[in-house]
Amino acid sequence: MKAPLDLRHVASLALRDLIHLAHHPNFDRIHDQINQIRGCTRPVQLIGSTETRDAATDTVLRSYSTADEPTGRLLTACGNRRSSRCPSCSRLYAADTYHLIRAGLSGGKNVPETVRTHPRLFVTLTAPSFGPVHNRLTTDAGETLTCRCGERHPADDPALGTPLFPATYDYAGAVLWNAHAGALWARFTTYLRRELAAHLGITQKALKAAVRVSFAKVAEYQQRGQVHFHTVIRLDGPEGSNQPPPQWATADALTHAVKEARERAVLTVASGAIGEREITWGDQIDIREIAALGDSELTDQKVAAYVAKYATKSAEDSGTVDRSLRCTHCTGRGYQRGPDGFRDLCGQCDGTGQSEPIADLRVHSHIRQMIRTAWHLGHLPEFADLKLWKWAHMLGFRGHFSSKSRRYSTTLGALRDVRRTWRTEQARAADDDRPELDDETTLVVSHWQYLASGYSPGEELLAAQVRHDLTQARDEAERRKTEGDPWL
Repeated sequence: MKAPLDLRHVASLALRDLIHLAHHPNFDRIHDQINQIRGCTRPVQLIGSTETRDAATDTVLRSYSTADEPTGRLLTACGNRRSSRCPSCSRLYAADTYHLIRAGLSGGKNVPETVRTHPRLFVTLTAPSFGPVHNRLTTDAGETLTCRCGERHPADDPALGTPLFPATYDYAGAVLWNAHAGALWARFTTYLRRELAAHLGITQKALKAAVRVSFAKVAEYQQRGQVHFHTVIRLDGPEGSNQPPPQWATADALTHAVKEARERAVLTVASGAIGEREITWGDQIDIREIAALGDSELTDQKVAAYVAKYATKSAEDSGTVDRSLRCTHCTGRGYQRGPDGFRDLCGQCDGTGQSEPIADLRVHSHIRQMIRTAWHLGHLPEFADLKLWKWAHMLGFRGHFSSKSRRYSTTLGALRDVRRTWRTEQARAADDDRPELDDETTLVVSHWQYLASGYSPGEELLAAQVRHDLTQARDEAERRKTEGDPWL
């Protein structure tokens, strides 16, 4: 029996734990778990078991239990799409989004390649102005122009996107626009179909019978804290991507419909505190046709890469925080119901409802004011359904960062299923003794329980090394691709 390790001379707790792990007889399995989740920043720890049984004889064909693992638990990836939270999982999410968008443009993933010939547009819809902000415009030659404040801002100037006149900036309008951006998009898609039918001179019923409008979109935050949407819009036949639209359903007709729908899509918000507001799209709109077979600079691959890039970004990229600001004990309300039914101030947040004071956040004053405005509006009765205090750290935006219509292409779930099946087949190929299973006669019984999140201190060091190795490999692949390596 080996004597226990004497690590009293090692000051670092993480290093102590790493040494213990390295001396474990099954260290390779510990490292393998971390490798399989690509060094996920905050993995989910599970305990439990699964059995595969023969339904006819009730015999166990295969079994797995976390009790057999060196650490007694199984690590699974967190799956967070935000690069600020988990670079590893966000890269996987971006890759899935890329393939989802690319399939809807070029085919693949059960989408025929003939989809390339369908009319397709790449459209960017923006928010309106809520007051002049510091900006950095450049000429075609790359020369930086003077801002309205009289200065030429460098690219990393924190003042970019902030109001020139904070006292008159419409913060309430800015927050409410973010809060209704998802609903405004839904209104836009409704008018898009109506305007397309009107432009083609047919009824909406006839349009639905002959043409299907498919789309995929992502939301991105501008420097001023407003979201805008990048979207691919495509015309299909009534059955979707596997059927071409009629010849009279052209990209020009779709372009006209997009412009008209942007003008007509309006939401009205009424409030006794701030009056009546109209939620509309901004004047800036970019509409570009995606030419068939990559005949223009806007190729399928570039569009897919562009959309996937922004699928992993979030509000913190505009300078805000990446965590909810509502107190978990009172869920942001500032009070809790006592045994007598009366409202008692929450002792955890002293009645503010905030997990941390907004005034203490290390953010720009412009972002802090947007957060404060969202928090205030969220507690007004007329905006209670928006729950803006819950989404204050998102500057009011509470929609999905990426979405698509049902027939655009494959789904993220389907891509994950394919990856899971591939891994299963790889494991089966590596295990020659594993019996072939018939899905119709086998039964899988599983019992899983959440244990915790994160790593032990030593595992965190291993995960950091895995992430470093993956980054180095990716950078090397990019370098070789850029240099035109013939062996790549």
